[in-house]
Amino acid sequence: MRLAIASTVLFLGLMQQALAAPPEVTIDPGGVPPEALQSIMGAVGAITRLADDQDGGEVTRLRRRARDATLSALETQGYFSAVVNLEVGSDIVGETWDITIDPGPRTRVNSVDLDFSGQISTPEFAARVNALREAWPLTQDMPFVNENWNRAKSGLIDSVSRKDFYLARVTSSQATVVADEAQADLHVAVDSGPRVRMGELQVYGLRRVPRKLIDRYVKYTPGDPYDQDLLDEWQQALDATSFFRGAFVRLDDDTQHRTTRPDGEVEMPLAVRVTEAPARRVSGSLGVDSDNGVRIEGLYRQNVVFGQPVWIETGFGVDRRRQRAFYDVHFAPTERGYNDSVGVLYNHSDIEGLDNTRYGLGWKRSQERKAAGDSRVEFETHWGLIAAHDRTRIEGAESYTVPSLVGTWQWLRRDVNDKYDPREGNLVDFGLGAGVTLDRGEPFYRASIRGQKWWPVGERDQLTVRAEVGKVWTDTTRLPEDFGFRTGGARTIRGYRFQSIGLQRGEAIIGAPALAVLSVEYTRYFTETIGMAMFVDVGDAAESFKDMDWAFGYGLGARVRTPAGPFGIDVAYGQRDRRLRLHFSLGIAF
Repeated sequence: MRLAIASTVLFLGLMQQALAAPPEVTIDPGGVPPEALQSIMGAVGAITRLADDQDGGEVTRLRRRARDATLSALETQGYFSAVVNLEVGSDIVGETWDITIDPGPRTRVNSVDLDFSGQISTPEFAARVNALREAWPLTQDMPFVNENWNRAKSGLIDSVSRKDFYLARVTSSQATVVADEAQADLHVAVDSGPRVRMGELQVYGLRRVPRKLIDRYVKYTPGDPYDQDLLDEWQQALDATSFFRGAFVRLDDDTQHRTTRPDGEVEMPLAVRVTEAPARRVSGSLGVDSDNGVRIEGLYRQNVVFGQPVWIETGFGVDRRRQRAFYDVHFAPTERGYNDSVGVLYNHSDIEGLDNTRYGLGWKRSQERKAAGDSRVEFETHWGLIAAHDRTRIEGAESYTVPSLVGTWQWLRRDVNDKYDPREGNLVDFGLGAGVTLDRGEPFYRASIRGQKWWPVGERDQLTVRAEVGKVWTDTTRLPEDFGFRTGGARTIRGYRFQSIGLQRGEAIIGAPALAVLSVEYTRYFTETIGMAMFVDVGDAAESFKDMDWAFGYGLGARVRTPAGPFGIDVAYGQRDRRLRLHFSLGIAF
């Protein structure tokens, strides 16, 4: 008897669970396109989730709501004469809904009536009105989809109000649908209002930054016609100066501040509101890597110096191979987006028997810009000019000093999905340099090109190929230390000591006139953050390309994605040295 009661209770419990479960839905779309089916599934899914723990009467109402929601979803996609049947059944899991759709003909646009009133309807703006009509996206015989209809209206009023007519509004809009004929007649009425002109400039939020910095970028004459594209351009320019945490450029649309001109047009003040960046900032970092050991860096930055729109940056960096200190003065970006700076530099390095001390005075100009439209392509251009004095000591060979003047130009094109952790895309970096020794007038020249390509493989994996080629032309034996090519280490040819591949002079490795490096790496990610890499690196730095004796390095590595970018540890075998080496880099900012 107890067993029978227990079985009955279990059966009733399973039946209650089945009745409480959401119904299983099957939809016969009847030929509707994927976007319409997706809309239907979303609408019905929202209702089936409400079926949990409902009584019979409420479930019946939900069935009607599911059918009505299907019809509404079809109407948003242009099916206004659709027939929808919902049949209720059951299986071992619980209730089932079989929805069958006969969509009928899809409604298409029959006619479009765009009506413009206000000052835009005057002969002065006839060409602009014609352009607005031509740009209207819903034309005759196109499917009438509610989302496209709303987007078209928003695009129209945005096009009108972005220039001249800040006060424009849609006074009426109507879509008359004749379901039996599957046709829609569209009507939109836009009142542009009077033309709006920009009045006096009003600036809010300045404390330390001088007003002349605002005037450098926001250039217009009060009374000029309003143009939102100009306002956006000025706002972006102010944001790019680094003197502000935020900058907003808007018309002051307070009715109390508007002025009506004798010709009926309206003048509104232009308001610039800014939040200044901190006056001073101190930062530092502590790191360790396999190439240079422990590294410590410090940086001090000050915005606005002696009331001028410039910022200074001074700092130092120390590791077991390099020590450097610098002091730079950065000027506010020009109207064309050029960032100029001047500075002094002290740098000492002792790598592979080459001990170099440099004192330098230089100028640098850089520009960053994006490609037109919504393209993700970015460009960076850098110009530099440095007057330097190098004292170079070569272990086992003659040392020398060289004063030089060097000019450089670098162009970079980046097209990647993520700037700091790319998985797909490419990068090209091209550089030129020319210099002369100031004591003997000996010229020297340099060119290099670097490229990298990322291919996504499957859901997580990626294949990366990078290559670099460089060449130096000179007759002098006293090149500045950084002008020749050396390679080897974590970011070049793994399996070899840092910058250990180059020309042998005495007991040291010095920069070579020719460089070629190629690397292929495949990364397998086991999770979204943890993976393993397999790689082959090959290259050399030699007197010429024909003299190269290729140095191969290959191995395995661990990869971890972090908020600061990917972190890697590699174990590589250098075929030329016949040694295993560990390569890694870890840093903490503070």
